[in-house]
Amino acid sequence: MPGSPRKKASIAGPKGKKTAPKLPVEQLDRLQALITTTLDDDKAEDIAVIDLEGRASFADRMIIATGLADRQIAAMATHLHEKLHEAGFRKPLMEGANGTDWVLIDAGDIIIHLFKPEARALYGLEKMWSAELDETGEA
Repeated sequence: MPGSPRKKASIAGPKGKKTAPKLPVEQLDRLQALITTTLDDDKAEDIAVIDLEGRASFADRMIIATGLADRQIAAMATHLHEKLHEAGFRKPLMEGANGTDWVLIDAGDIIIHLFKPEARALYGLEKMWSAELDETGEA
């Protein structure tokens, strides 16, 4: 096969790509409770939890909440980041925390979306990931 060993290795991709182990259900429930309690304390509106287990490879649950202003969303994201870190979650990843309509926090097995009302309606994640949509698609 032509090509250098380095080129062949780059085409083949990473060897033995390891994924993080899934959290046990009890730990996942505690993490979810921590997140929803923190959001509730920060006056988030319409907190929704969507079970993604068996439906998505990137997470087992998704939490969606609404904040009314950029500052509120930024504060919610900062508080969540701090609480997750205190709970032992080393590096929750955060996107969009610089004053946008949507902040995403990746807490491993749980993905958190913080939206302004208009952006939440525009993207419609609840509808996209609803169990009812799966049921109608199978018929």
